[in-house]
Amino acid sequence: MRTAEVIVVGGGPAGSTCAWTLARAGKECLVLDAKMFPRIKPCAGWTSPRVFETLGIAPGSYPHGLTRLDRIHFHFRGVRVPIATRQLAIRRWEFDEWLLRRAGVQVVQHRVQEIARHDDGFDIDGRFRCRLLVGAGGTACPVYRGLFAEADPRSPASLIVALEAELSCRAPDPECHLWFLDRGLPGYSWYLPKEGGFVAIGVGGIATRVRRAGGIRQHWEHLLQRLARLGLEVGSECTPRGYAYHLRRGTPAVQQDGAFLIGDAAGLATVDMGEGIAAAVRSGILAAHAISTGAPYTVRSLPRYSIPHMIMSRYQGRRFWQS
Repeated sequence: MRTAEVIVVGGGPAGSTCAWTLARAGKECLVLDAKMFPRIKPCAGWTSPRVFETLGIAPGSYPHGLTRLDRIHFHFRGVRVPIATRQLAIRRWEFDEWLLRRAGVQVVQHRVQEIARHDDGFDIDGRFRCRLLVGAGGTACPVYRGLFAEADPRSPASLIVALEAELSCRAPDPECHLWFLDRGLPGYSWYLPKEGGFVAIGVGGIATRVRRAGGIRQHWEHLLQRLARLGLEVGSECTPRGYAYHLRRGTPAVQQDGAFLIGDAAGLATVDMGEGIAAAVRSGILAAHAISTGAPYTVRSLPRYSIPHMIMSRYQGRRFWQS
């Protein structure tokens, strides 16, 4: 039986940031993840300078490519609205692996199946034991499933489904585009150019309404047709990856005695844009602070909406841009 004071289940941005913060506070921490890093992670990879500032990362110290976006083009039923902003695009497999290595904690490849409480904490699959447990395993996190789901079930109305692909190609347009409510899609589709000749494309929306609107695959095919008209020929070799996650609804239950939920395991993606990286990073820090100090853990301070911060980042990101 392997023991640690704190075990974090999931090594993505939420889990690695929590582990990094705990390690800096002198806490013994072990990360369990079902897959080794680097790994493919379906995600547009869109984030903000605020995330990097929260992590204490200057542009020059990040060893991988960053695309800096000064403008995002919002499209509503054929009307284009450019919005000045300061945002970033990353490649998630690079970003996630770098954050986890940066945490400097032990990582074990293990797919968690069963979690049992005991007097002094938790047993995991009869192989691991800890006093405190952090669930950072995304939408299907076993910590949520085993300890929180019955008391705090998630609403189907908050579930987002998405298809996404990252392509190596010559981008016909160097700027980011988002299409909202296109052909009845209850969400939006995206085109996001990245460093190194890559482009992220995808489509996502509220699951229950997407099914009624013909299914996510139909909207994916429409996106490919639109991009072909704009000059981006994807080709038959492009196979999108699907994923699902929950939008923020109310105040989710995120702590139960010695168990904590962070990131997508807590259902923290913003209501308007479904953006989850900022919430993942910040919730990881908040949970680690609560563990280190004994203070209550709450996610009430996390923003529910992305667009106001996106607009304000035009001014707030200047220091990051200049560093």
